[in-house]
Amino acid sequence: QVQMQESGPGLVKSSQTLSLTCSVSGESITSTYSYWAWVRQSPGKGLEWIGSVSYSGGVFYTPSLASRTAVSRDTSKNRFTLQLSSMTPEDTAVYYCAGHGGTMTTMPYEYDYWGQGAQVTVSS
Repeated sequence: QVQMQESGPGLVKSSQTLSLTCSVSGESITSTYSYWAWVRQSPGKGLEWIGSVSYSGGVFYTPSLASRTAVSRDTSKNRFTLQLSSMTPEDTAVYYCAGHGGTMTTMPYEYDYWGQGAQVTVSS
């Protein structure tokens, strides 16, 4: 059974960099054809894919956030991290980590495994 858990600060100030970590158990993040994503949901909006890291270490970002996003991984600890810089109140959202086996996808609903979500609030 795959379990995923986000960790990080719940409150950041504008202009700061958000750093969230997702710890994965039950599956290696290097398993062939596995993809590991960050997804967020802002108040009143749908799920937004932010970026993913593949089993081989390749990274993929949504264009609108690419200049501020970095996804990395620590295979020794089976976890991956999101860094989102220059945070603004518009980045306030619940941030989820998710996992999927198969082909790379930017569609949140195609991810099979999910963390419980981490509320991140950006103060102005």
